[in-house]
Amino acid sequence: MENKDRKLIAIDLDGTTLQSDGHSISRYTKYVFKRIEALGHIICITTGRPYRMSLNIYRELELSSPVINFNGALISMPNNRGWEHTKAHYIDRSFVFDLLRHQQNFNLDFFAVEYRRKFFLNTFRNVDAKLFGVEKFQPYNRLRADRITDNPHAVLISTRQKDKIALAEEMRRHYNGKIDVGVWGGPNGILEVVPKGISKASGLKHLLKVLDIPLENLIAFGDEHNDIEMFKLAKNAYAMKNASKRLTPFATEILPWTNDEDGVARQLEKLFLK
Repeated sequence: MENKDRKLIAIDLDGTTLQSDGHSISRYTKYVFKRIEALGHIICITTGRPYRMSLNIYRELELSSPVINFNGALISMPNNRGWEHTKAHYIDRSFVFDLLRHQQNFNLDFFAVEYRRKFFLNTFRNVDAKLFGVEKFQPYNRLRADRITDNPHAVLISTRQKDKIALAEEMRRHYNGKIDVGVWGGPNGILEVVPKGISKASGLKHLLKVLDIPLENLIAFGDEHNDIEMFKLAKNAYAMKNASKRLTPFATEILPWTNDEDGVARQLEKLFLK
């Protein structure tokens, strides 16, 4: 297949490709994805999740494509550590120290400092370890100032504030627009702080360029606030039936299926396999 005919299909995970338990993928979805890739198209996991929390899903789907993690702060090829087009962006670690000092201001339940393979968490109390892709927390996962020796890709935040979008705006203002803040889809309602100017769209622009795929061949699937920039970029952007009302105005189409009804796979079958 020539590059001008190949599609780059960006799939969000939580609330979109994954079922609502946050990890299950149906056999039907796996089957459709295999057939789409066999046609020569590229299915790209495009998620706010950390790298280590999307790797098992990537392997379960048997993908061979690049992955966008941390809402665009890391673009990598899991099957090729030496991939020349890997791109990594970082938050200055001074942000972490400032957040440690001001965490009460933002009504935080917890916050986690995220690297490619490791994370540090400011409290283990009332936090589900599975949210971080582990069975239980280790002493090493405890956030301490002396462990933040490198700049992280992202900081994940859980808050008691009901209006997470308003809190995201408040944090952007507090830090003078030096960071960007997105909201995860699915049941978790996590805020994710990433470097300024980084989004799923910035990651996809990088991939379109290095894979030599025209912009009009980008297809996106999502459900939440952090998919808005990606939807603005894609000529064909599909919001799940369960999508946030903040995202749906940016969709070219709202699917008649939820994530639990295999909406992504159903639409891909309709587009490519009928």
